[in-house]
Amino acid sequence: MRAQFVMSEIGVGLRRNLTMTFAVIISVALSLALFGGSLLMRDQVSQMKGYWYDKVNVSIYLCNKNDAEASGGASCAKGAVTAEQKKQIEADLKKMDLVETVAYESSDEAYKHYKQQFGHTALAASITPDQMPESFRVKLKNPEKYKVITTAFAGRDGVQSVEDQRTVLDNLFRLLGYLNVAALGIMLIMLVVALLLIVNTVRVSAFSRRRETGIMRLVGASSFYIQVPFIMEAAFAGLIGAVLACGMLASGQYFVIDHGAGLRQKMELINFIGWDAVLTKLPLVLVIGLLMPSLAAFVALRKYLKV
Repeated sequence: MRAQFVMSEIGVGLRRNLTMTFAVIISVALSLALFGGSLLMRDQVSQMKGYWYDKVNVSIYLCNKNDAEASGGASCAKGAVTAEQKKQIEADLKKMDLVETVAYESSDEAYKHYKQQFGHTALAASITPDQMPESFRVKLKNPEKYKVITTAFAGRDGVQSVEDQRTVLDNLFRLLGYLNVAALGIMLIMLVVALLLIVNTVRVSAFSRRRETGIMRLVGASSFYIQVPFIMEAAFAGLIGAVLACGMLASGQYFVIDHGAGLRQKMELINFIGWDAVLTKLPLVLVIGLLMPSLAAFVALRKYLKV
């Protein structure tokens, strides 16, 4: 097979269908960018889960005087927590095998932390230290077993409530998961559009060159020899789209996370993925961008390339 002939046929095909080729490139680029972005989102959520789940605690909030006055028969109806009750709660926590560490936070410490986080709000000006509940911050060896703590201490004398910080994070991660599914859905739609464009482009290209392919068949050219230029045209367009998609992913990492918007510096509480995660996805995007149009063109040619 003469490579020069194949390359010339590819050039002819691309020039004859320039508009449709451009549409194929754009649709492939967008679909693959969404595909790569969804993979990176999945890695980001997984990394955030590993980072935050290791830091979250189960908080046991203790009753104070304000809770006792406003309880109305609720958990703090018997009054504020006593020193004896605090000692007993701490001792019971330390006896539990699933508990890794127990940290006590006084009302003054809770007030200080609250001012650090929400001192700029109007509500912070009306909060006093005696309104902040004392608490035990419990770190578990297995965070999945937080319900054991809830069962053991919820409703106990001196305990206002037991809260697992995982529930707050789970809502966030659930939202991110929904966004990821939405991105995958859009990617699938774009992928179908790209495949239809590829099939249509190959069909038009084969029809416009039906005389040349007929002559090639008459002089003994094999079906594969005739199909190769069409398949390579689609592969070339797909590869350009994949390169553009890789550029979008790399640009997003550089201009949104690391520089430009600089989310890594502005949102220090989020453990963003690094370049290693991005670079490992780029070869996959390139391979899919090369193979997907090639296979679509091969299938289309089997049906439409009739001589």
